Amino acid sequence: MKFSRPLVWMLAALIVAAVGALAWRSLARLEPAPQVTYTLLDGQRVSSDDLRGKVVLVNFWATSCVTCVKEMPQIAATHLKFRDRGYETVAVAMSYDPPAFVARFAETRQLPFAVAIDNTGEIALRFGDVRLTPTTFLINRRGEIVKRYVGEPDFAALHVLVDQLLAADAPAG
Repeated sequence: MKFSRPLVWMLAALIVAAVGALAWRSLARLEPAPQVTYTLLDGQRVSSDDLRGKVVLVNFWATSCVTCVKEMPQIAATHLKFRDRGYETVAVAMSYDPPAFVARFAETRQLPFAVAIDNTGEIALRFGDVRLTPTTFLINRRGEIVKRYVGEPDFAALHVLVDQLLAADAPAG
């Protein structure tokens, strides 16, 4: 098979651009997660500083969001799988979600992780003005956002990434 020179140059330029983009992305500094305080259903307050040193999944959701309800069992299973290794989950209900609905959902589903209500919308705002649910952030032990998911994550890929983060930054001991 014979290729014309312009086509070869164009393909070479595309390959160089793709490799450069991947290299830049790997060198890019991760964005720090915002400093927020979550108010949990039981009234307890948990801050970003309290979670430092753990790999954290922050999931913005609503009881009226079909995808959120569908993915919640997988978020719970992910939490149970990794929690003993320094993994934490915070499910943040959107400001428009009635607190009674959120509390009943968490109780009837026996959610095994922290559930917060963002009454004022301040937490969603600090995470980049989250408006779509579900939107999920994965944060490393240093408090940096590693991944943002809009919609349901690929949970198999999420588990691989969580496992890598837990192994890479495991505390000595």
